[in-house]
Amino acid sequence: MILLNPKTENFEHLDSQSRQLLKKTVQWFETKGKEKLKHDDHHRVWYSDFIEFVKKEKLFATFLTPAAEGDGETRWDTYRNCALNEILGFYGLAYWYMWQVTILGLGPIWMSSNKSIKEKTADLLQNGGIFAFGLSEKEHGADIYSTEMSLIPQNDGTYLAKGSKYYIGNANEAALVSTFGKISETDDYVFFVVESNHEKFDCVRNVVNSQTYVAEYVLNDYPITEKDILAKGKDAWDMSLNTVNVGKYNLGWASIGICTHAFYEALNHASHRRLFDHYVTDFTHIKQLFIDAFTRLTAMKLFALRASDYMRSASIDDRRYLLYNPMVKMRVTSQGEEVIDLLWDVIAAKGFEKDMYFEMAVRDIRALPKLEGTV
Repeated sequence: MILLNPKTENFEHLDSQSRQLLKKTVQWFETKGKEKLKHDDHHRVWYSDFIEFVKKEKLFATFLTPAAEGDGETRWDTYRNCALNEILGFYGLAYWYMWQVTILGLGPIWMSSNKSIKEKTADLLQNGGIFAFGLSEKEHGADIYSTEMSLIPQNDGTYLAKGSKYYIGNANEAALVSTFGKISETDDYVFFVVESNHEKFDCVRNVVNSQTYVAEYVLNDYPITEKDILAKGKDAWDMSLNTVNVGKYNLGWASIGICTHAFYEALNHASHRRLFDHYVTDFTHIKQLFIDAFTRLTAMKLFALRASDYMRSASIDDRRYLLYNPMVKMRVTSQGEEVIDLLWDVIAAKGFEKDMYFEMAVRDIRALPKLEGTV
């Protein structure tokens, strides 16, 4: 079956190292169990236990360090990243979000020509670091034309960073935060990195009521040198757009993971529930709802897989990914909402119960069409 079943999936389409890491990830979630996952979700518990697992198994280091920057055991491979996207979405969007924001934070770094920052980043990943992407601002959202974050040149050739960013995931504990702004004297765009534990980095608050940390942060005359700068001018602008282009594709896979878990839970409930001397799954309209949900979910995954082919084959002459990538972000995620609605019509009030995965799914599925730009 094309849908993910974590208990039987062997990931035979991937290499041995990837299979091993994905199976370990599944086992970590299965060992933690749904009860503890739901407890941590309800009590908004920061996922330090998962970060420790990521560090121990070098999960992000292996999956998110390009081969040219790694130790021979790493590569950035969008195709296999799809599998981890799906697994993390399957067990809880909060865990996927921490991975997703790390991908966004790494984008400008790997695209840059700053060799020292790349070496530092590879080392931080090996030691379990997570990353953040400081693009949006409270008053301007993702209108990067209007960014107010500034690098103010100093007489000694350094800069002071001054300004704030808003809705920045992982910024509470990110090893590095890739930050977008302008050079005050020239208005040129600039991308630079800051450390979240620096005394001039003020993590103001978590702006959401969730176990994820989506920060408002302020740079109060944070000292920046040329060694901290990833790019200036058009290169910095292109980095911002290309990072979002790469990252937004992942949202479709998170939606697929959520819908798959919700599908199994709904089917399990309906097939064991008897009403009017029939199992719920015997009713014709229920069969139709499940068939519709399954068909849409299967199409979501097939379309996203085809898009991954186009992203892998992308070149100056093959630009099909420019159409398929945003379609995964837009259409797959909105179809995910449709799938959850269909399944909710099957299980009805059961979908509100606090012990059900479904209760998280109906909340989280709505977020995905709205992240990294709305539909």
